[in-house]
Amino acid sequence: MAELTRRTFATAGAAGLGLLLCTPTANALDRALRLTGTRSVSTAGTTLEQVATGGGTATYSRLGAGPGWPLVVRSDLATPQSGRDDRRRALSAFVQFTDLHITDTESPARFEYLHPFIGSAHRPQEALGTVATSALVERVNSVRQGPFTGRPFDLMVTTGDNTDNHELIELDWFLKVLNGGSVTPNSGATDAYEGVQNSGNHEFWNPGKPGADDYSAKGFPQLPGLLEAGLKAFTAPGLDVPWFCTFGNHDDSIVGSLPAQIPGIDAWYTSKYKVIGKDESTSKKLADAIKKGASVPVAELFGGGGTIREITPDARRRPFSTAEFVRAHLDSANTGPGPVGHGFTSANADGKNVYYTFRIAPGITGISLDTTTDAGFADGSIGLAQYSWVESTLKRNSSTYYDFFGRKVTHGVTDELFVLFSHHTSGSMGNLLPDSRHLLDPRLDGNAFVALLKRFPNVLAWVNGHTHLNKITPHAGNTPQQGFWEINTASHVDFPQHARIVEVADNADGTLSLFTTLIEAEAPYAVDYDARTPQALASLYRELSYNDIHVDLGRVGDATDHNTELLLVNPLA
Repeated sequence: MAELTRRTFATAGAAGLGLLLCTPTANALDRALRLTGTRSVSTAGTTLEQVATGGGTATYSRLGAGPGWPLVVRSDLATPQSGRDDRRRALSAFVQFTDLHITDTESPARFEYLHPFIGSAHRPQEALGTVATSALVERVNSVRQGPFTGRPFDLMVTTGDNTDNHELIELDWFLKVLNGGSVTPNSGATDAYEGVQNSGNHEFWNPGKPGADDYSAKGFPQLPGLLEAGLKAFTAPGLDVPWFCTFGNHDDSIVGSLPAQIPGIDAWYTSKYKVIGKDESTSKKLADAIKKGASVPVAELFGGGGTIREITPDARRRPFSTAEFVRAHLDSANTGPGPVGHGFTSANADGKNVYYTFRIAPGITGISLDTTTDAGFADGSIGLAQYSWVESTLKRNSSTYYDFFGRKVTHGVTDELFVLFSHHTSGSMGNLLPDSRHLLDPRLDGNAFVALLKRFPNVLAWVNGHTHLNKITPHAGNTPQQGFWEINTASHVDFPQHARIVEVADNADGTLSLFTTLIEAEAPYAVDYDARTPQALASLYRELSYNDIHVDLGRVGDATDHNTELLLVNPLA
């Protein structure tokens, strides 16, 4: 069978978001998609079939269904053998969610007014995030199986930043969306929206207030009643498969970047005053302090002068501790499709060590890491104790590995294949500030962790998030058996709003294949501006993210980061 190689494709410009062949003809793309179809069980409901496509971001653009993204075979770490589709045996199929950023947009402990300097401080779509995440759950429930092996999904793993500002109410919404049940994405006043988007401030899109704001100038529509519709209760179906949870920096830090141990911070979260805007000079100074990691005057950040709105205080906005996060997952009321604790056990209940192992499928072990540090900054690292625990875990089920000096070690143990999950990527693990949970524990960076994983041929992949972009990186070792793939997936808060299916298959020829397929929320590409159903709101969530004035379409990634077959030498062959 002819192969689609990673050199066959190049991505189109960011404006079109389409996938073109190096010979940019529609016929070539059609041939690639047909070949993808012959290799798959079903492409329905995935980006193999169709992809959200806009017309560029110079002005406001409506989205439509563009052509799907064909499968790209990546032979960086192993050579593909012909006939493997006929020999393929499925070992596992799972789904990754990441960076959901379930957001309480009415909270006073936010600094949306800094978004001209820190783009992620505010997003025009974020008030619709809860219902949009439920639409992503619906997509998983409808697809149900891996598109290339046909294996039913074993589970879903969410790789951190599950909440945006680690509030108790955000955690409650997150758990209900994944487990199923009635969700009311509103805090404070029960009958009114009390955030920045009906304030009349020109720096925010005010969908119900005609005026000259910065977003309307780009062409954002006027949609009266939208914010009120976003606050209404809806019924989340919940996942049909078990799910596991990994911790992210937004789950343990103030807006994901400030130290967690700021005295009196609870009072700011539950305050009745919300800052809507400050003068440009003050805003720039505060933004610079946050970005540089300098001392941030919290009283000025969440209070002080400027335009202040009085809102309804809500005790449910209090920030949760790491221990409370874990215990909420362990609560039997939050078991949903299982398992109890969603990976966390009583050993994690004190909130200090929130890493664990779990069974993905027979012969495949998942390792969920905690790469956060609560000392501040968005990036992470790994503590020496956790690093040593990972090393011991890998040794326990690796009959062959390499020691620190590169010497081959063999011993009589039962082999397992390993897939690791974390929030941070290898390139975003340079924050070596001490974590208050382990003050005396030295921190190690991403390079040190990659070097560790290369010592263990049984490691297949490291799956992560944090960057909000699609990127797949091969990590080659000293021998062909020592390579692994790092699979980084875009967030569901910023465009392109993806989740990823990963299938593990044995090709019965000395190689393994990891199939990665991106999916989008189950919501129409074309938005009905008059509708206020959950599906319509989820559709609008996607379109607004594409048109955000801070959007970075480079986060879509290249063809080699989308729907891929990642070849590996089978360490157990």
